[in-house]
Formats: sequence, structure tokens, C-alpha cells
Amino acid sequence: MFKNISKVGFLATLLLFFISGCSYKKIVSNTAVSDDVIKEYSKVQTAKQHLEVAEDMQKNVTTQNSLEATIASLATQIMQNRKLDTNKPVLITSFVRLDQLKETSEFGRVIGESLINELSNRGFNIIEYRGQMAVSINEQGEYFISRKPHEIKNKVPSTYVVVGTYSRQVGRIILNARVIDNVTGKIISSARSTYNHGLTNDCMMFRDCAPARTINIIKER
Repeated sequence: MFKNISKVGFLATLLLFFISGCSYKKIVSNTAVSDDVIKEYSKVQTAKQHLEVAEDMQKNVTTQNSLEATIASLATQIMQNRKLDTNKPVLITSFVRLDQLKETSEFGRVIGESLINELSNRGFNIIEYRGQMAVSINEQGEYFISRKPHEIKNKVPSTYVVVGTYSRQVGRIILNARVIDNVTGKIISSARSTYNHGLTNDCMMFRDCAPARTINIIKER
């Protein structure tokens, strides 16, 4: 009985779509609607809902107009994954170019350093693996962090490692981050964000602008 009622309701819905001008083909027989049709219709509606959620996600979470908001977006997405054990030590690395995984920039280092702040303030157990075996001092100041392998510890405990890439496109930069278990290699969490800076050329941000054109001045003969 309830099955027949649901089919009648479905028929009424299809009729309403037809009257409103939707381009549905005639899929209704004189007496009943096929169960297969109902299942396919349900799949379409579910897909539409997922797309609506994705559009809302893109509009309000993944797409940002400032670097600070982009970093906050990455951190928020990372911490939403329930598989993430916030008590486990976390290493954060510099973001690298998507097409050159061994090459970074000041921009990539800023993202990494900023995520240290964001995730630490959100309760993650961030560890600084670049600490030297001792504090070094020279005339300019005192130092503890180093990027020279021979000056830092050569082993780290079982940890999560945050890695990320960035891709430069016209008017925007797409960033992807992953939290990886360094023992199993499993991806524990991931995040994606787009920084819409709106610049036609972002060379000033990456400090790789072409040198200014110069001309030679010579004495006319």
C-alpha cells in the first residue's frame, strides 16, 4: 500500500516537472512507475545535493581572497578529519611547487610556517625538527633553528608529516595539503584551498619578475 502511495506521489512530482517546462522524457506508464526509474531519479537528486554542498564549500571555505584566510581554511579542513590523532607529534614542511617537488620559495616557506602557528593554536602537538643540538651565536644574534642537516637531529619519532604543494595560475594560487603517517604512508587528512589574489602577474609575490629592460647609451658618430 505504502509503495503504491509513494509511486503516486512520484507520478505527481514528474507531472509537475513536465508542466513547468522541464525536458524530461516520457518515462511514466499508464499505471505505475518502474522501481528502476525511482532508483535512478533518487541517484540524480542525491548527486544534485552533493554538487550543491560542493558549490557552498567552494564559495565559503576553499576559495579565499587573502593569504591569511587561505591558511586558516587549510588548517580548518585538516582538523575536521576524525581519524586525526591530535596528540601524535606533527612535523610541518615547506610547501613545494607542484611541478618541482624538491623546489620551494619564500611563499612555500610562509605557508609552512603559518600552518605551524594555526595548527599549534588548535591543539595539535607540533614539534620543531629543525632545532640544533645547541644554540649558536654570532655578532648578528642567537640562533636555534637551522636548515643544515649536520646541525640538527638525524631522527624523529613516529609522527604525522604535513606536506603541501602550490600551483600558480592566472589570478590565483591553488594549494593542496596532506597529513601523512610517516610509518605507514597513509594519508590521514587532506585539504585544498584557492588563494584568489587577483593579480595579473604574481611575480612580485614570488620574486621572480623578469629584470627591467635596459638599453645601451652610446656616443653618436
